[in-house]
Amino acid sequence: MLKRILVPMLVALLAACANPQSKLPAVSSDGLHLVPDTTLAAVYLKPGADLGQYDKIALLEAYVSFAKNWQRNYNEEATFEDQVSDKDMQKIRQNVAKQFGIEFTKVLTADGREFVTTGGTGVLILRPAIIDLRITAPDIMTPGMETTFVASTGSMTLYLEMLDGKTGDLIARVIDPEAANPGGVAEVANSVTNTADFDRIVERWAQLLNAHLARLTAKS
Repeated sequence: MLKRILVPMLVALLAACANPQSKLPAVSSDGLHLVPDTTLAAVYLKPGADLGQYDKIALLEAYVSFAKNWQRNYNEEATFEDQVSDKDMQKIRQNVAKQFGIEFTKVLTADGREFVTTGGTGVLILRPAIIDLRITAPDIMTPGMETTFVASTGSMTLYLEMLDGKTGDLIARVIDPEAANPGGVAEVANSVTNTADFDRIVERWAQLLNAHLARLTAKS
């Protein structure tokens, strides 16, 4: 269901985020307004919404989706032993969702934010999705696998929706494509380095959200 909801909106928004010459719509199809001059690719906010009123966070499990035809394209270039199976795909999605939750929770709780498992007054519900996931050299634990060096371990896009915990109303949306090691310096690619690069990107996202919420809370 979530994938069917995301696809129509993302086609236009992701193209605009990826192309500086493209112009993002000032108002999204569901009535959110674009916030200018942010450090993220796109931030949309419901008019009049006050994120500073929330003192609790409910983090839903991240939805994870690979880039279109990523598995097929990767397997066309990989040896038979290094082919990514459907089972591998499922495991990667599960690991990405789990690691996202760990990193986001770690950053936000470090600043004293309370996490809850249900909605209600003062609860900000975070509904994250990691989409367009591309892994340059996935470590699927192939026996005797040789050391692989890559300029970038991969890329992904954060699609994060924020909802009011009491009403369920959508109040904000964040879209931000990020690539690991954008400097292009070759590095070893394995499960450890892939996870480390993923954590750094997620940590940045969480820190930006945390800093924004902290500023709003201080004003309130």
